Amino acid sequence: MPMKNERKASLERIRSLADKSSAVKLIQNKIFGRDPEYRGSLAHGMENTDRGLPYHLFLPAETALSPEDVFPNLRWGGRAIMVSPNELLVNEIAQRFTRWDGFILEGRPQCIRTPILGISIPGLGKPVYYLVARKVQLLKPGESTERFTYHVHLARKELEQEKYVVVKQVPTVDRVVSRLRSKFPDASLDDIRRRAMKFTEKIFPVFLTREAAMLKILQRDLPKPFCDRVPRCLGVEHDSKGFVRTLYMNWLRNGGEGFSQIDFAKQSCELLAVLHEKIGVIHLDLRLDNFVITENGVGFIDFGSAVRVGETFSDNSLLHTLFEEMMKTSQIQRMLYHMSENGLVTSDVLRGGLHKVDKAVDLFYLAVQMNKPHSNPDFKGLIHFNPKSLEARHLKQLTDEILRPPDEHNVKYRTARDILAGLNRVSEEVAAGHEPTVAPETTRDTMEELVEARPMRQDHCAVRAVG
Repeated sequence: MPMKNERKASLERIRSLADKSSAVKLIQNKIFGRDPEYRGSLAHGMENTDRGLPYHLFLPAETALSPEDVFPNLRWGGRAIMVSPNELLVNEIAQRFTRWDGFILEGRPQCIRTPILGISIPGLGKPVYYLVARKVQLLKPGESTERFTYHVHLARKELEQEKYVVVKQVPTVDRVVSRLRSKFPDASLDDIRRRAMKFTEKIFPVFLTREAAMLKILQRDLPKPFCDRVPRCLGVEHDSKGFVRTLYMNWLRNGGEGFSQIDFAKQSCELLAVLHEKIGVIHLDLRLDNFVITENGVGFIDFGSAVRVGETFSDNSLLHTLFEEMMKTSQIQRMLYHMSENGLVTSDVLRGGLHKVDKAVDLFYLAVQMNKPHSNPDFKGLIHFNPKSLEARHLKQLTDEILRPPDEHNVKYRTARDILAGLNRVSEEVAAGHEPTVAPETTRDTMEELVEARPMRQDHCAVRAVG
């Protein structure tokens, strides 16, 4: 929590400095005022405190903020615009951003001149210099996290008229060795390297190949309103064995005008119903950081763990072992297990997904996630959420009905379509101003409260599988 508060204070200080700079205001109005990306990223109808991290940070260069300072205060794919009347200072900052791996410069530093009596006259007026740097890495260089296994970043690449694309690559052996050594400090270096080699030469390429194929199936089979809400495979690079080592996808950027919590839940459920019932795909990893809020609506990303309904792995021992471990030790499975053991999940349908590749896994996590959308910080400023609001209380009650039905053997909510019907009923109740009929019981909905031990990530499952 202290780190989060420090980041918030730092962001407020940065915004305060920018608001006082006449040079910054000039660049905002004259250069970015007509920029469609800038205008499209502005939060509409949100209070300043709810905006979350910005997509654009305008900074007086005199603040001497380094790329390391800017990085945590900007959304992934966002742009930092450094502004100053001092050309040498802007050029120096440009060199610092060029040397630092987390950003790429969008061209060389540029110059405009201040208007004279409100009129822009070429060659006259004081010069103001600026540079634009885009955040392309998910993690600060040198950092690691349990969340990311592949190397994922943005790159400038002209593919299907996309200016920026998402690049998902099999990581290098050295990167995996470093990661495994931090997780398993007592393991021998030889053992770590052996496992790292199996990750990079077999496990990661197999799953990335599956993901590329799954994305092609989705683009082929999804109805038009939904195909823009999942990534498109723009291209791949194969290794000598025919496995995918680099996957190029279109960038589904979080942004737009935002909407209510109930609309977030309904759109998520609509997409899940189409995936399950029309396409026959189970996602299996519907954590909130695999959701996106786009101009086309709520979308899902990261289909690396997805399977076809009825798919079996009896003819592939590696996949059989990996999915078997995943269904025992993944974050979602551990949560489902602990909530079932503690009486927080009694539905026979949801409990039927325990330790199995099943649609119930997606239904369970969607029911839990729709109650706390701001657990994904990227959704602040995009989803209106107040846990004490009427719609939040209704949704909490619906989740309780899904997880703990009155008769666990005669379950009302068995499919995504059933949950969507419940959400439509909630919308009507909220529109009419009706209070929930029964005060929902307190639901423990954070991972720390639900799982006694830190959950294993999927790469940890794989470590057990290859050990």
